[in-house]
Amino acid sequence: MRLERSSFAQRLAGYGEALQLPAQPVVEGRLLRMVGLTLEAEGLRAAMGSRCLVINQDGQQAVQVEAEVMGFAGSKLYLMPVGSLVGISPGARVVPLPETGSLPMGMSMLGRVLDGAGRALDGKGRMKADDWVPMDGPTINPLKRHPISEPLDVGIRSINSLLTIGRGQRIGLFAGTGVGKSVLLGMMTRFTEAEIIVVGLIGERGREVKEFIEHILGEEGLKRSVVVASPADDAPLMRLRAAMYCTRIAEYFRDKGKNVLLLMDSLTRFAQAQREIALAIGEPPATKGYPPSVFAKLPKLVERAGNAEEGGGSITAFYTVLSEGDDQQDPIADAARGVLDGHIVLSRRLAEEGHYPAIDIEASISRVMPQVVTPEHQRDAQRFKQLWSRYQQSRDLISVGAYVPGGDADTDLAIARQPVMSAYLRQALNESEQLPGSVQKLAQILRPAAG
Repeated sequence: MRLERSSFAQRLAGYGEALQLPAQPVVEGRLLRMVGLTLEAEGLRAAMGSRCLVINQDGQQAVQVEAEVMGFAGSKLYLMPVGSLVGISPGARVVPLPETGSLPMGMSMLGRVLDGAGRALDGKGRMKADDWVPMDGPTINPLKRHPISEPLDVGIRSINSLLTIGRGQRIGLFAGTGVGKSVLLGMMTRFTEAEIIVVGLIGERGREVKEFIEHILGEEGLKRSVVVASPADDAPLMRLRAAMYCTRIAEYFRDKGKNVLLLMDSLTRFAQAQREIALAIGEPPATKGYPPSVFAKLPKLVERAGNAEEGGGSITAFYTVLSEGDDQQDPIADAARGVLDGHIVLSRRLAEEGHYPAIDIEASISRVMPQVVTPEHQRDAQRFKQLWSRYQQSRDLISVGAYVPGGDADTDLAIARQPVMSAYLRQALNESEQLPGSVQKLAQILRPAAG
């Protein structure tokens, strides 16, 4: 069937540009059936990743849903919808769209809240787009990337001194639910030395999206931030796109020479969205129900962060990783540790004791810390961890009075310094501690006479 040029609903509600078919006639297909989340169409030719429009004419009202080609078998194409399929019926027209889609970019994005398609969610009206860019950013030759050579001040005392982050590093926040990941992200958003902050809220509850923006991020934090939100009730393809979109925004500003902080909450929801899509199109499950494509997608997303070439900008990225039941051997957590440059583990036990941020210093590591700190700072951090670990190992004996002072010099020192070390690791929500002050206080704990 031949279809002449026509226009449909607005491509992006915040920009006023219409989604149109190409001027030349195209061959449209027909919707055969829907199985789970997957649409099966026949009669059209479209490449993987290309967009189509599913149109169902019901009297005077036309229902239109965008979908993306996710696979094919013979003459059948498998499509994944971006929005709701209410009103779509068998035999609906499937029309290939002329482009793979481009996304709005520009400095006017700062202070705005967008969805995975670039549409405004904050009710602030249209946003001027300086550029329109494809979803996939340019690939950087790993040998041309500027090495991580300078520390990044995140404003959190324990991270600055004991898990020092390098500018351009990619690090994971590993934890179960309800131990303060979002609060920690909000603190870093407000306190980190970065020109641009990109926040991706992927698969979160809708209530938490609003609370994060208003109460955790705050008005000051939002002014230099771009928030991309795709709540849990969005289609899995939209959640996937939102994660890729916020990464693309960070790449755009990095290519402009900016130092960008990328916060994505969470990498696990991204993996779960890809799992839903892969299982829907028939990919066999592998590790704990996750198909192989999930583990292929993770490094492709994460590797896009980091430093640009010499003289360019940087993307320092924090990805939260949900550990199901606080299981650190969860397949997504295990895969993420392999592709990230370090991990910060949040402890439920510390959170239950009212110790915030609930960072488990013993289980956490920054792999680039030796490259960005002085040898003296490195020695102090290692000594602090040794004393902290020695106290934790003897904690049960100490609590019941079974430990006899004088039995071990390091344990005696750890017991003596425990109150001040514990206080050092705690930090209030609105309290900021810069990197030099964090390092100085660390030295004073270990060498009080010199302090």
